[in-house]
Amino acid sequence: MVPPNDPSSLPLGICKPESPDKYFELLDGKFSVRGFPLLSEVPSNVVFAPFLSVYKSSDAPLALLQSVQALSHKGGFFGFHKDAPSDRLMNSIGKFTGREFLSIFRFKTWWCTMWMGSSGSDLQMETQWVLFNVPEIRSYVIIIPVIDGRFRSAFHPGTDGHVMICAESGSTKVTASSFDAIAYVHVSENPYNIMKEAYSALRVHLNTFKLLEEKTVPSLVDKFGWCTWDAFYLAVEPAGVWHGVNDFVEGGVSPRFLIIDDGWQSINTDDENPNEDAKNLVLGGTQMTSRLHRLDECDKFRKYKGGSMLGPNPTSFDPKKPKMLILKAIEIEHAENDRDKAIQSGVTDLSPFETKIQKLKQELDVVFVGEEKSVSSGSRSCKAESYGMKAFTRDLRTKFKGLDDIYVWHALCGAWGGVRPGCTNLNSKIISCKLSPGLDGTMADLAVVKIVEGGVGLVHPDQAGDFYDSMHSYLADVGITGVKVDVIHSLEYVSEDYGGRVELAKGYYKGLSDSLSKNFKGSGLISSMQQCNDFFFLGTKQISMGRVGDDFWFQDPNGDPMGVYWLQGVHMIHCAYNSMWMGQIIQPDWDMFQSDHPSAKFHGGSRAICGGPVYVSDSVGGHDFDLLKKLVYPDGTIPKCQDFALPTRDCLFRNPLFDKKTILKIWNFNKYGGVIGAFNCQGAGWDPKEQRIKGYSECYKPLPVSVQATDIEWDQKKEAAQMSEADEFIVYLNQAEELLLVSPESEAIQITIQPSTFEIFSFVPIKKLGGTGISFAPVGLANMFNSGGTIQEVEYFDSEAETCVKIEVKGGGSFLSYSNASPKKGFLNGAQAAFEWLDNGKLALNLPWTETAGGVSNVAFLF
Repeated sequence: MVPPNDPSSLPLGICKPESPDKYFELLDGKFSVRGFPLLSEVPSNVVFAPFLSVYKSSDAPLALLQSVQALSHKGGFFGFHKDAPSDRLMNSIGKFTGREFLSIFRFKTWWCTMWMGSSGSDLQMETQWVLFNVPEIRSYVIIIPVIDGRFRSAFHPGTDGHVMICAESGSTKVTASSFDAIAYVHVSENPYNIMKEAYSALRVHLNTFKLLEEKTVPSLVDKFGWCTWDAFYLAVEPAGVWHGVNDFVEGGVSPRFLIIDDGWQSINTDDENPNEDAKNLVLGGTQMTSRLHRLDECDKFRKYKGGSMLGPNPTSFDPKKPKMLILKAIEIEHAENDRDKAIQSGVTDLSPFETKIQKLKQELDVVFVGEEKSVSSGSRSCKAESYGMKAFTRDLRTKFKGLDDIYVWHALCGAWGGVRPGCTNLNSKIISCKLSPGLDGTMADLAVVKIVEGGVGLVHPDQAGDFYDSMHSYLADVGITGVKVDVIHSLEYVSEDYGGRVELAKGYYKGLSDSLSKNFKGSGLISSMQQCNDFFFLGTKQISMGRVGDDFWFQDPNGDPMGVYWLQGVHMIHCAYNSMWMGQIIQPDWDMFQSDHPSAKFHGGSRAICGGPVYVSDSVGGHDFDLLKKLVYPDGTIPKCQDFALPTRDCLFRNPLFDKKTILKIWNFNKYGGVIGAFNCQGAGWDPKEQRIKGYSECYKPLPVSVQATDIEWDQKKEAAQMSEADEFIVYLNQAEELLLVSPESEAIQITIQPSTFEIFSFVPIKKLGGTGISFAPVGLANMFNSGGTIQEVEYFDSEAETCVKIEVKGGGSFLSYSNASPKKGFLNGAQAAFEWLDNGKLALNLPWTETAGGVSNVAFLF
């Protein structure tokens, strides 16, 4: 076999690809795709090179390499050349107008969202990719800014329709003037294939990341969990965590994973005693200038005594206490804001403001003292004498047998402000932060302000491996099985003296990946605040899961009272559209929500079919168990879809947030059918002038939506392709509790969806059984949002004498099927059972949850 690093030859069994000349041409300032001009006024210093002329070698698996090379004629690279070297270069790659596009851009340092328009000038700063609809050639074209040498790139808007590419190193000491492959271009007839093909080509080209298909995902991906963040913020402590887990168990939905979020670490600020923890932190923001002074847990977890929650008199916990702390901390925050506004307005006598702030802080201290007394009053009669996180995780697993995973939070640099110099054996240094000019067009962000204010205590990249291994090996030893790594993109702020952002990132991500492999089974990590191409192209050789949306905001931090509703639709848009590209590289995580939030059901509907884990951040005692039981089985597993959800084709170049007409539709697969979720997300979105996400109240209204079987991209999964050939489908509308019989030729189903509500459509192919005339389709449990996900197996037995259908179903409740005739008999776990059949074909049978059978029931119908 010819080695794959020889671009003149191809691996065995692959036909030579078509000539790229048939697909791309850059001539006389015009860039054409398959003969159609896409970009005009392309500067003379811009070049284009076919994929194979740039490709050198790859460590990709042979099958992936062969696939990429077979399609290599459909892709190529833009480059450009300048006269003078610089650490930051801007150049047009041409202009377009009157051409609809979909794009993804960074609206904060950490987070991305979708944007659409029709001109290069409509692009937003820090655009990560642009997808063009080119119906003239029945194709789609994507252009992706990439890594070239020690530079990363992004698109910015230009004047008069021009697309500007910005190549930057992140260090004035790292300069260049010439790039051969700074942006990748790919063409395909299918908007979903183009994502897979393009990112596969880049994986082969760059060799710095791996695709999702090459990696193992965390074991929690198909489970239910609880994250402590919104329940406690920084005031998280052992007794509260214990009672929180217990709440779920007693409510009938046992968490299979727990994430102890920010608040467990040993942190303090530079002006505090280097050997003591910062005191009485509550709200996010107050900790963002703090740094790690130890790599283990803080005092409130270190003082936990093993067995203190297992005895007959476990430590009590007042569920009102976290809310009291949060409300008091909010009062302090408002008082400090009032003082700052007074300073800005020229007020010189600040004593009334300072007096009020000190009074409120004293009141907060009183609440904390009461909490400390409560925490220290647990039973001391238990034989266990160990203390700390190890004792706590052991006790959790002793009490809650189904708790498979316990993760803890940490920032990429340790804490928000990194590691405090002189407090550990690590070589850390406080580095001032410098923001790229590209971030000027992003949204104001408290986290950025605070990090810039305090700088980052950066561990030298040569010690990144030691840093992560020291922290993670300790955590693994005390019973932690994974980490949620946050604040990832702060590295770009501090790269000046470390070879630039690309080289600094490589050092840190290698250390993180090595530690992940050694300490957390290679997959126990959720990445967060990471939504930038630096991370995806440089940090994902090992990392296989990450957030695809901004944080869950239970209310608008800017004070719009309707934000409690419209922010939730914005979250879904982030997740759905980001999954298009991020899902090629990591398992999309749609993040937590609170089950007692006014829009909790809206969130729940999307999580049910997103294809990832379901987890919440409920306060202790603040749960809607009826809602949770529509998402989660009693054993803490979930009826997960088989892939990650994506927007339907008719949503790709539309604005489901504030165009007053488009409903977000996402599609996915179950084992025996497809599913469409339709969500009315209208009412908010990005404002380019104000550079923030805001409400558009005039868009918050009921809207019609059309849904049909062809909205599901059946050809995207081999096992699903056969289902698309069905002559008829049964469709179950989960919220309307309605069954409809449709064919691929039927007119679309038309319904109206109210603001912040949804409908889930389960499409199940109808099986026609032999010569009996029986038509049958298993829908699943009607009481679960993802009904079709509850079906484990289906078998058909068809003979002249009789016809039998056998179904394995997981979960308890009303099992629903369609049958055009009533069965002669029904069976449940081998015993004859009563069922209900109606003239409209609805066939229902009630199923119990049987713990000893893992919740699986065997259902059979005899015709």
